[in-house]
Amino acid sequence: MADIKRRFGLHHLRSAPTIHIRHHRRGALVHDGTGLSFWFRALSAALSEVPVDDRELAVTFHARTADFQDVAVQASVTYRISDPALAAARLDFSLDPDTGAWRGTPLEQLSALLTETAQQHALDVLARTPLAEALADGVSAVRERVAAGLTAEPRLPATGVEVVTVRVVALRPEPEVERALRTPARERIQQEADRATYERRAVAVERERAIAENELGSRIELARQEEQLVEQRGTNARREAEENAAADAVRAEAEAARAVRLAGGEAEAARAVGEARAHAQEAWLRVHAQVDAATLHALAATQLAQNVPRIENLTLSPDVLTGLLARLGHDGGGRS
Repeated sequence: MADIKRRFGLHHLRSAPTIHIRHHRRGALVHDGTGLSFWFRALSAALSEVPVDDRELAVTFHARTADFQDVAVQASVTYRISDPALAAARLDFSLDPDTGAWRGTPLEQLSALLTETAQQHALDVLARTPLAEALADGVSAVRERVAAGLTAEPRLPATGVEVVTVRVVALRPEPEVERALRTPARERIQQEADRATYERRAVAVERERAIAENELGSRIELARQEEQLVEQRGTNARREAEENAAADAVRAEAEAARAVRLAGGEAEAARAVGEARAHAQEAWLRVHAQVDAATLHALAATQLAQNVPRIENLTLSPDVLTGLLARLGHDGGGRS
C-alpha cells in the first residue's frame, strides 16, 4: 500500500519498488511507473495502485473421482500482473487519496478468477480418474492440466495477469476411505514384520542350537580329556608303585646283605672272643692246677670278699670257729 501524507493542503505519495502507480489528473495520465514519489491535489487526482510482484495463491477445494469418491485438492498458484495498465483498466485498483487504501477488492477478484479456473480443470481431470489412480499419479496429472488450463484461459491475458507456476501439494481422500486404503498396506507391512520376526526367531533358535552343540562338544572333549587324565594318573601311579617296589626290593636286598655281613662279622668276632676266652680259661686252669688247695681257698676267699656286699657285723659261733681252726690245723700239719 502506498504511503500518502498531507502537507499544507497538498498530498505526497510514496510507493514501493514493487508497486505500479498510475496518476490521472483531469483525465490525463500524469504519472505512470513503479516506485514513484510525487505531490498531488486530492480533488483533481485519480490514483491507481497495481502490485507487480509475484503473488502466491493457495487453492483448496474438493473433487469427485470416477468411482464417486471425494478427494481434497491442495494446490498453490504463483502469478503476477504483467500489464498494470490493462489490469487497472479491467479491475478496480483505485486508491483513496486520503488514506492510500484500495477502494475495491481487486486481488480478491483475481484470486476468485484463478481459483475457479484451476478448480474447473482439476475437476475435469479427477472426474475421469479412479481414486487409486488419482492417489498414485493424480498430483502430476492435475498440475499439468491446471497449468495448461490457466495458460490457455483468455480472461487472464485480457486482465494483464500472467501465471508463473502451478504446484499441487496433495490429493487426500476422506479419512474413512484413507484408513480403508491404508489397511492392505498396513497388513502387508505387518506380514513382512511378522515374517522378519519369525526369521529372526528361527535364526536365534539355530544359533542357540549351534551354541548348545558347541557346548556339548566341549563337554565331550572335556570328558575325554578327563578320561585320558585319569588313565594317565593311573599309569603314573602304577609306574610309581612299580618303581617303589623295585626300590624296596633293592633296599631289602641291600639290608639283607648288610645283615648277613653283620651277622658274619658278629659270628667271627664271637668265635674269636670265644677262642680267646677258651685260651684264657685254659691258661687260668693250668695256672690254678699248679697251685695248692690253701692258695686256691685264699684266692676264693679274696674273690668272695671282693664280690660280697659290705658286712657291718660278723658273729662267729664257737662251733664254727672250732671247726675252722681244726681244718686249718689239719691242713697245716699235713703240709708240714
